[in-house]
Amino acid sequence: MTGADSGSMRASDGDREAVAQRLRAALDEGRLSLPEYDERLQQAYAATTYGELQPLTADLPEPTPPKRSKQLAKREKRKRKQVKEWRDWGGVAVILVAIWLFTSIASGEPSFFWPMIPLGIWAAVILSDLVFGGGGGKSERSDD
Repeated sequence: MTGADSGSMRASDGDREAVAQRLRAALDEGRLSLPEYDERLQQAYAATTYGELQPLTADLPEPTPPKRSKQLAKREKRKRKQVKEWRDWGGVAVILVAIWLFTSIASGEPSFFWPMIPLGIWAAVILSDLVFGGGGGKSERSDD
């Protein structure tokens, strides 16, 4: 909105909604009292031009994007690690079952399903990590 008469340009519903959201954020931050918020909100929805919307947020600072908490970042990192572990487990499971299948076909009869032993142990380790948390190794402690 550049130009001398940008304030006289008509505002859209989206513009009014954006101002309303900014006012709501200011209320949540404690920058506006409830009566002041209500009054400005009514003016925002009644506004027809940018010139009527601009004064409603002129005394409010620009909104800052929320920062990701350290705990949320650690949780996301752990979730990515767990997904990778299960993806690796699944890939190895396909390979081991294929080997078992080919050896069973080659021998002419189904043999003992030996892939369940390494896959079961690996799955138990992954599940214990899921239930009891990561063992607090050096790589996890260095994030604190």
